[in-house]
Amino acid sequence: MKATFMYAAGDVRVETVADPTIQQPTDAIVRVTQACICGSDLHPYHSMQASEEGSPMGHELIGIVEELGAAVTTLKVGDFVIAPFAFQDNTCVFCREGVQTSCPHGGFYGSREVGGLQAEFARIPQADGSLVVVPGVDAAALGRGESAELTASLLTLSDVYLTGYHAAHMGRVEAGKTVTVIGDGAVGLSAVLAARQLGAERIILMGRHTSRTDLGIEFGATDVVAERGDDGIAQVMDLTNGEGSHVVLEAVGHMPAYEQAYGIVRPGGVISRVGVPQYEDAPIGFGSLFGKNVTLTGGPAPVRAYMEPAIQQVLNGDINPGRVFDRTIGIDEVPAGYAAMDAREALKVLVQM
Repeated sequence: MKATFMYAAGDVRVETVADPTIQQPTDAIVRVTQACICGSDLHPYHSMQASEEGSPMGHELIGIVEELGAAVTTLKVGDFVIAPFAFQDNTCVFCREGVQTSCPHGGFYGSREVGGLQAEFARIPQADGSLVVVPGVDAAALGRGESAELTASLLTLSDVYLTGYHAAHMGRVEAGKTVTVIGDGAVGLSAVLAARQLGAERIILMGRHTSRTDLGIEFGATDVVAERGDDGIAQVMDLTNGEGSHVVLEAVGHMPAYEQAYGIVRPGGVISRVGVPQYEDAPIGFGSLFGKNVTLTGGPAPVRAYMEPAIQQVLNGDINPGRVFDRTIGIDEVPAGYAAMDAREALKVLVQM
C-alpha cells in the first residue's frame, strides 16, 4: 500500500510499504476512503529534525472495515466508520468521564508501531472503542467517493470540527455570550461554527485571510478582526465596549495567540485552548490570568465523546463543517498538499483514496 512519511522539516514522502495486519485481537484493519492533512501536521513540517526512519503521518480518516481481530464485537466487515484522531478503549475510567485522549490503553497515531492514517489502509488499535459506525448509509457508495459533501463533513468529525466544538464546549459557550476565536485555520473556523451551534450571541473571528474569514462569516462570525498583537487586542476591546470577551477560543498554539487571548478575555471569563501549544511556559500571573479571575481550559479534544450526536447533525444537514476542505488530492500528491497548506494556498486538504 501507499503511505505518507515525514523525514525532516519540509521532507514529506509517499512510499509503498506492506499492508498493515492484525497484531492484537482488539485491532481492526480499515480501507481508507478519505484522509486529510491537519494544521497540526505543519508543526513537524516546520521543525522536525532529520531522521533516517521517517515518521508515519496522518490521524484522520473515514473508511470501510476490511478485517477484524478476534476480540472485536461491535463492528463487522463492511461497516463505514470514522476513526477519531486518538485511539481508546472507551471503557476505562477516563473514557467514561469523557476524557478519551487520556485512556491508559489508548494513544496517538504517528509511530512506526501504530502507523499513520494518511495511507491506503490503517491498523486501528482498540477498534471497539476507536471506530464509530455511520448509521444508515451506503458504505459502498460513500467508498466510491459519492456524496462528496456528506463524506467531507463526516471526515471533519475525526478531528477538526469536533476539536473546534471541544474548544467551545470547554469554554462554556452559551446564549448571550460574546466569543472571540483566535485563528482562521480549519479548527478556528470549526470553533466559529460550534460556537454558533451553542448559541453565542456575538462571535469575533481574529484572522487576516479574507477567503477564510468569509467562510467564518458564513459559519456564524459577526465580526472580523484582521489586526494582531496589541492592535488586535485594542480592536476587540473596542468592539466589546472595553469589557472584553466572555470566552476566547485559541486555535493556533503559538505564544502570540495566547498573549492575545489573555489580553482580550473579560474579567471572570474563560480561555479555551485547542491549538497544539508549541511552548511549555506561559504567563498565568496577576497581569495575565490571576488578576482577572480567568479560567484556562482546553486540551486535546476527546472527539469520541462527541461523535454520535455530531454524526446525526451532519446526516440531518444541520451542520456542514466539510466546507473547510478547499482542495482534494490523491495520495501521490500529499507532499504537494503539505506545501500548499504551509504556503496558505489551501485551508485544509482532503486526500481521496
